[in-house]
Amino acid sequence: MNSMLGVLARIPAFKLYRRFGWPKMLPINITLSPSPKCNSRCLTCNIWMKRENELTIAEWEKVLASLGESPYWFTISGGEPLMYPKIVELACLAYDYCKPGIINIPTNAILPSGPKRVRKILEHCTDSSVIINLSLDGVGDKHDVIRGIVGNFEKFEERLDEYFALRDEFPNLTVGIHSVVSVFSVGHLDELIAYADQSAADQFITEIAEPRVELDTVGLPITPSAEEYEYAIDRLIKYVNSKQYKGMAKITEAFRVEYYKLVKRILEEQDQVIDCQAGWASAQIYADGTVWPCCVRSDDLGNLREHEYDFGNIWFGEKIKEVRRSIREKECHCPLANASYTNMLMDAPTLAKVGMKVITPNSIPIIKPSA
Repeated sequence: MNSMLGVLARIPAFKLYRRFGWPKMLPINITLSPSPKCNSRCLTCNIWMKRENELTIAEWEKVLASLGESPYWFTISGGEPLMYPKIVELACLAYDYCKPGIINIPTNAILPSGPKRVRKILEHCTDSSVIINLSLDGVGDKHDVIRGIVGNFEKFEERLDEYFALRDEFPNLTVGIHSVVSVFSVGHLDELIAYADQSAADQFITEIAEPRVELDTVGLPITPSAEEYEYAIDRLIKYVNSKQYKGMAKITEAFRVEYYKLVKRILEEQDQVIDCQAGWASAQIYADGTVWPCCVRSDDLGNLREHEYDFGNIWFGEKIKEVRRSIREKECHCPLANASYTNMLMDAPTLAKVGMKVITPNSIPIIKPSA
């Protein structure tokens, strides 16, 4: 299996690749978006309205075979990824061809069949850390309103207990709670933190709501003000630093604290702050086979159907060069969480801070947030 040490050993090569174009490297962090279909109707997302000419599972197999063992971290996204009929097959193919260290799947927790599908993934992907993050944007009716589905919070609690039962059976499963901090939820963040704290979740993670081409939210006023989010970040950092984590959650939460600090600086400075690796070390493959450097820019780098399903033909081609120039010259900046993890991994000062936090025992007592 891909190991974190193996990833760390590749960092110098990625730095050379970003600066000089050599040696050629396939990304270590890839998001697969097999379908935009979703059974949520969130105030912060319109992806459920989209319909695409989706890759078949046979096409996905060819793409994954072309990637080999380069990817360490796969995120299978959506829409609602557990709605995708071939989600089990897709995860298992990624495991068989790429041997990733991590397979991450977010879910809105609506489908009763979700835990059964995740069980099948766990039974096959025994040497990968599988992370299931259940979306929660409010407690009780607040969640239902933001998510646009009556009874969603009740289903969330049902699914959460079912995933906890799976975790007891499969030690490679991490169960987390994931919140999108938007103009609709930033005012009750303390309530969300308190709920996550009393739950048995392995981690509580958040990311800021932002306009994305992928989500069809460009122009929508969903992002909190810098002042509101600064307050939220301070509360989240205090919460994470008060907890003790183990296993994969200890690593991801150490990165999470640095991510919160990074977002704070990005909002203040309106700059990348640290070099963005999207287009070199991270990428996304959309449902119709289009390769993007990330889901915020959504630059069309080429469609895999037109490149014999060989990811390298697009990644090492001519079209991507202009996009890389733009990113390298900091013509964009964003707090996209998935790409930021890779950016921080490639940034020596950030990596050193994370390493110290992971190897140092957490002796800070748990401080529960006020209501």
